Amino acid sequence: MTSENDKSIFTDRKFWPLFWTQFLGAFNDNVFKNALVILITYQSYKLGVLGPKEMVALCGGIFILPFFLFSATAGQIADKFSKSRLIVYVKVWEVFVMIVASVGFMLESVPTLLISLFFMGLQSAFFGPIKYSILPDLLNDREIVTGNAYVGMGTFLSILLGTIVGGIVIGLSSTLGYLPICAIIITLASIGVWTSTKMPEVKASNPELDFKYNPITPTWRILKLTKKTRSVFLSILGISWFWFMGAALLSLIPPYVKEFLNGDENVVTLFLALFSVGVGMGSMICEKLSFKKLELGLVPIGSIGLSIFLLDLFFAGKIGESTGVLTVSAILSNLQGIRVVVDLFLFSVFSGFFIVPLYTLVQLRTEPEVRSQTVAGNNIFNALFMVVASVFLIVLINLKVTIPQMFLIFSIINFAVASYIYTVIPEFLFRFGCWMAAHIFYRYQVSGKENIPDEGPAVIVCNHISFVDWLLISSGCHRPIRFVMHYRFLKIPFAGRLLKDAKVIPIAGYKENQKMFHQAFETISNELKAGELVCIFPEGKLTSDGEISEFKKGVEKIVEKDPVNVIPINIHGMWGSFFSRKDNLAMKKPFRRFFSKVKLSIGAAIDPGSAKVDLLYDKVKSLGESDKVA
Repeated sequence: MTSENDKSIFTDRKFWPLFWTQFLGAFNDNVFKNALVILITYQSYKLGVLGPKEMVALCGGIFILPFFLFSATAGQIADKFSKSRLIVYVKVWEVFVMIVASVGFMLESVPTLLISLFFMGLQSAFFGPIKYSILPDLLNDREIVTGNAYVGMGTFLSILLGTIVGGIVIGLSSTLGYLPICAIIITLASIGVWTSTKMPEVKASNPELDFKYNPITPTWRILKLTKKTRSVFLSILGISWFWFMGAALLSLIPPYVKEFLNGDENVVTLFLALFSVGVGMGSMICEKLSFKKLELGLVPIGSIGLSIFLLDLFFAGKIGESTGVLTVSAILSNLQGIRVVVDLFLFSVFSGFFIVPLYTLVQLRTEPEVRSQTVAGNNIFNALFMVVASVFLIVLINLKVTIPQMFLIFSIINFAVASYIYTVIPEFLFRFGCWMAAHIFYRYQVSGKENIPDEGPAVIVCNHISFVDWLLISSGCHRPIRFVMHYRFLKIPFAGRLLKDAKVIPIAGYKENQKMFHQAFETISNELKAGELVCIFPEGKLTSDGEISEFKKGVEKIVEKDPVNVIPINIHGMWGSFFSRKDNLAMKKPFRRFFSKVKLSIGAAIDPGSAKVDLLYDKVKSLGESDKVA
């Protein structure tokens, strides 16, 4: 892995001021929020008819409500004006909010603290669209997954530290008073102002934007804008669903620790910290597994993990009766307590797998001039889902549903939601299936990934060794590919359905079906014009001896009509496998060459003027030796 490149991104002035500015902001948010939540939970504060549990859920809703009300305005401002200058203004705003919050702590005024929480959420609502939309302005396409992973890791690490500091400082308030918490939140906000001034200048992406002061009209417009690209919209829904569960889980942790684990305030801090560090670790693991590319195959893995570990939290139940309040050491010396800790931590790790690819997809598949507004639309949906989560929790509490039962409910709903998302956007499931199959059944290696362009059209040509060549190519390429295959492949049970979901282009021989033949080339042309990658197997048939057969001239016809680069690929190691035709035993001996070494070699692009079949044949053959096995 390119650790040196990672380091250069992290220390480069184009990135580090943003990282530390958002880190300090999230840190401060969570020092304040966790101090307030623990104060309410353990001091049994009430507001009217609302008890402590309802108050904790209400706090989550109050912080998130500004995202719903003002994200559209924030998105317009972020696209119309310089994002780097806006960040400075927003951080100055944070200083004033923290001064008001400090007054609330000193006076022990819950209404003042809740008002400060609302304005802290409002400040975050304006910072959110800037934070994510500015990344593509600062980083190139090969750095953006790493940048997102760092931002995700930094955000949740700051949540971890903020949670710990907020819990510890408010726990000391009985002896030291509220001066320490006030000093910390004002100081953090002030340092954030300094780091924000170190941001490189970023010009406005859409200075001519027709700004709407009425928040209702732009909110509706931005919500419609998020639906422009279907995969972006569904990714936004996926991110929002994660925050629905995340907001609910974070609200449930304090009462769960107090009522079911009999733990003290430090156990609450530990659990909130576990959630934060787990998501941060999951984000970094996701960056490594995706090889710095958008890897949608990790999204289903993440969603499966979310349901499994929520379900086990339900079965874990409660720690046995205790005569006193349990400390952190007491929880960690109890097998049941360790089980809860592991479940919560792994739930958080798989959360990182789930959200990092979705955030990256939203950034990469959105036009620069509307990127901030799209991120704002994402924030609106996030906020709506989180407010609904707060209301949903209050309803469940009033229905006397226990917290472990709530874990079960969320586990079941998550499974249903994930299943729906994967039926309407099969690209996630397709990538997941390809990635899993390639790495489970074979010792799979890929070389030359950098030869696949990050964007724009190209034709991929590859030798045809097995029935699953398409699967191996998909697993080794970070972009969706439109495969051209004989129509009979689409009639194979299960595999045919998967191929249809992957938008495979069916083709038949000219003499076999002239209409389908011409329609296939028309579809190929349309896909290339749309900037997609198209893969064909120029041999026109599966090899019967492991050698590469003569290439047909269809590829020349394609690039003559649409002059795009051609990328040669060679698959080797699959000859003699269960999916090859060696000895006429295709699909008859399941364990032939199981877990054998298979390599995908990707060559440098060939310009359309030179893309003649003889040259392409030589290039593909030179990328790897024949797969023929004695």
